[in-house]
Parts: sequence; structure tokens; C-alpha cells
Amino acid sequence: MLEIKNLQVKLEEEDKQILKGVDLTVEAGKVHAIMGPNGSGKSTLSYVLSGRDGYEVTDGTATLAGEDILDMEPEERAAAGLFLAFQYPVEIPGVGNMTFMRTAVNSQRKARGQEEMSSTDFLKLVREKAKELKIDADMLKRPVNVGFSGGEKKRNEILQMAMLEPKMCILDETDSGLDVDAMRLVADGVNALRDEGRGFLVITHYQRLLDHIQPDVVHIMSNGRIIKTGGPELALEVEKNGYEHLKEEVA
Repeated sequence: MLEIKNLQVKLEEEDKQILKGVDLTVEAGKVHAIMGPNGSGKSTLSYVLSGRDGYEVTDGTATLAGEDILDMEPEERAAAGLFLAFQYPVEIPGVGNMTFMRTAVNSQRKARGQEEMSSTDFLKLVREKAKELKIDADMLKRPVNVGFSGGEKKRNEILQMAMLEPKMCILDETDSGLDVDAMRLVADGVNALRDEGRGFLVITHYQRLLDHIQPDVVHIMSNGRIIKTGGPELALEVEKNGYEHLKEEVA
């Protein structure tokens, strides 16, 4: 599904190397988690994959379902099936949530050569998805994320994910700033989208999210590289002992 080989990336403005040779394969139907200390490169990886400006790929490749995504524009990556849930979802005053989602859905359908979804069909589908995710119908009528709590913003992104049906979902510290109840609702939404044709890359600092989104594989990232890979027990080890002993182990 997602295959990353020797990915090396630097910040354009500072000429500073952030990713120093990342190798990672996320298979369809699997959930991979990346954990690591601040500054290890976790969020940079998500930004580079989604096409954010300000980063220069100096070496390596990243493909999604066999397609090279690094030369694509962000909207082309989205049409190819990549979705990024942000750590801090932005507010878009003046743009209705429903209008935003319908425009996004139909833009992707058009890019894939599919017919646009009618207003009636879209309304029916978005209401079904919102109900499944326990999203109040009032949220659909408001401007995108304006006045939303942290939990509402994250659930709104999960709703966008459910509507767009991507092949590869990247969650960048989606548990950031959430209380336990909000995190559980977000995790339930993610789990509802797990299927054999979709991969997940969950970036997090904490084991607590992985209590609710059970990963198949856990990677530990440090200093721009993945230094260790294992099963869910690896996240428990980090929770108990921290990252320093793992750094020493691979030094």
C-alpha cells in the first residue's frame, strides 16, 4: 500500500536535515503506529507524504499503491487516496461544513473519472456517517471547525475521512489535546473505517491512544530514523521505560 524507501528530507529555509533515511511499508488492511520523542521527525514524515511546502526531499522514494507520490501536488495525492488528519485542524470561517465536504468529495470523484454525487445522495450519506460517528447534526451546518472543541474538530476530520474513503489514512497526533471520552469517540471512528483495502499510519506520543486503536505494528522513531519495529508490546515497553533505553540499545 504505502512504501517508503530511504526517505531523506531537509527543511528548505534552515538547510537542516530532518529525515535521515526512513524505511517503512504499511500494508493494506494494517494499522502501523509511529512513536518517538519530540523532534524525532514523526510529524515531518506526515507533512512530506501529504505534500506540505517547506520541505525538500534529498533522497529516497514514497509510493502509494505503486504510484510515486512525491512528485504529485497535494490534491493529486488526495485523489490517489492519501488522507492526513492534522494535529491541529484549521478553522475556515465562512465556509459551511457540508459545502466543504461535498466539494472535497466531488473534486476527488472528478479527478478519478467518476460522476459527481448529487445533493440528495450526499446529504443521505453524510447524515448516515455522522450518526455512526456520534456527530451532532448541528455541526454539519456550522462553518468548518469554527467554534468546535478539540474533540469536535478531530471527529469532524474522521467524518471527512469516512466521506472521502481514502486508501491510506495518516493520523498526526490526533489524540493531542483530547480528554479520554473524546479520544475514545475518535478511536471508535477510526476503528469503524478499518478494512482490508485501507491502511493506517498513526503518529502518537502516547500508549493511551493505542489502547483504543490496536496497532498491528509499532515503530519507534528517533533522530530522523526508525530505530526499532515490533508488535503492540513495543508501545507498552516505551510507556514503561521511555525512549532512552531504546536509543542506547541501537547506538
